[in-house]
Amino acid sequence: MDEAGVTPDDIQSIDDIRKLPFMQKKDLREYYPTDTFAAPIKDIARFHASSGTTGKPIVAGYTVHDLECWAEGVARCLTAYGVTREDIVQVSYGYGLFTGGLGAHDGAGKIGCAVLPTSSGNTAKQIMLMKDLGTTCLCCTPSYALFLAETIENEPDVRPEDLKLRVGVFGAEPWTEGMRHALEQKLHIRAYDIYGLTEVSGPGVGGECEFQNGTHLWEDMFYPEIIDPVTLQPVEDGKEGELVFTTLTKEGMPVIRYRTRDLTRLIRERCECGRTAVRMDKILGRSDDMLIIRGVNVFPSQVEAVIMEMPEVTGQYFITVDRVNNIDTFDIDIELKPDYYGDNLSTIERTKQQLSERLVSVLGIKPTLHIVEPGSIERSMGKAKHVNDKRKFKN
Repeated sequence: MDEAGVTPDDIQSIDDIRKLPFMQKKDLREYYPTDTFAAPIKDIARFHASSGTTGKPIVAGYTVHDLECWAEGVARCLTAYGVTREDIVQVSYGYGLFTGGLGAHDGAGKIGCAVLPTSSGNTAKQIMLMKDLGTTCLCCTPSYALFLAETIENEPDVRPEDLKLRVGVFGAEPWTEGMRHALEQKLHIRAYDIYGLTEVSGPGVGGECEFQNGTHLWEDMFYPEIIDPVTLQPVEDGKEGELVFTTLTKEGMPVIRYRTRDLTRLIRERCECGRTAVRMDKILGRSDDMLIIRGVNVFPSQVEAVIMEMPEVTGQYFITVDRVNNIDTFDIDIELKPDYYGDNLSTIERTKQQLSERLVSVLGIKPTLHIVEPGSIERSMGKAKHVNDKRKFKN
């Protein structure tokens, strides 16, 4: 605040929030582990932490009040999806330091649901319990839901119609409308997006409603802004930019104007469902996930959207970017379904050509496609890894 030249007297209305400096992930790492906490450790009821794959993890502390607000946010989302205390909720997010498992668990518990805390992994047992206990709501990452769906397709003793699933609650990674339609078709469910992040709160910062036309953000707990990620100036409602949050109720680790790096836009018009909470559009990608390849901006979500349009593919893909002789290379492995991979070469080549043309149209750059056999791309039990940018390790 001193560096920004801001004093409490400068803040007279909500519009003055733009005078405040931003918080970023690097700030939270710099003050690792607990120097950003606003409550004494004796008042902290639970710790969570990010994966820390790119450095020290972000440690978040929650007071009892924070945990109650978090559960309330998740409960609002589940209620909007049509979940009631009559439902059996299978939580297949990872439990532990990751916020997904316990966040979904507490939110379902607040409604009064029976919770099946399977965590991630042990897929065969997950499906067995899903069938035998009559799970009606599944909570996990969309990539793990796709893996569950594939496993069910290949399981002779279980069919989707044998299950009682009706609602899917998916988050923790970006996913496309194509992925939504695939999951709904394969699992016979309505698939809903839930949004959250460790630094602000876990899942439950916002969620879709029955009309699935944007994610409602709970404004009584989180104040959202959209800024230009280059100029850092606020943009008009309806314009795309980077999502920024200020927490309004957090005691343990409040954040002010935290830059999420998620690229989206805010929708202020009243939703068909009647809720007045502002909505954010589907996340295009992350400003720090954007790949610049030969001067062209490429988001992995754009690649996924094209791939999910094709009925011949499984939905599994992997992008490899490298630099050879000072020229960027752009390769994509795409997995075909067994029925098509075992077909004649002309079918494979036709699919490859269609994908190539569509990707060029959407991305403005031509990748080198590799059609690979079913099951050859590694599946994820949690957040999926779709990109390997080898350039970052080169001078």
